[in-house]
Amino acid sequence: MSSRERKKEALYKKLKQLRSVTHSTAVNKTSIIIDASKYIEELKEKVQKLNQAASSSSSDQNSLPMVSVETLEKGFRINVFLQKDCPGLLVTILEAFEELGLDVLDASVSCSDNFRLEAIGGENEGQEDSIDAQVVKQGVLEAIKKWSENN
Repeated sequence: MSSRERKKEALYKKLKQLRSVTHSTAVNKTSIIIDASKYIEELKEKVQKLNQAASSSSSDQNSLPMVSVETLEKGFRINVFLQKDCPGLLVTILEAFEELGLDVLDASVSCSDNFRLEAIGGENEGQEDSIDAQVVKQGVLEAIKKWSENN
């Protein structure tokens, strides 16, 4: 097979892929490319609308905490994120852990420009009642609420 035939075959495959991705029904090269450019413009508009929606809702949600609690074999992985600097919040959350009967086994914290905490908490050995992830999450959210009321 000559070099020209290979190039022609490669171009044919690429046009076939482009036609498939853009859901084009065109058969000639020019129509496939025109359909592809229209498809790209539609995608750009969708991205622009999504970005506008995200920016309008994120300004409302910047002060809301994101808290997730995952149950591990012996304890919980707790993630807390707020898009603002929160002096004193770490202490409040650690007090909540203590009230819940959780020992912090490992933690990673960042408090510059925003607040991020990832902690592994295990239940105290002498604790009689077992707690679940929902109770831990509620305790952390209550601690954040308490902190925000004081600040």
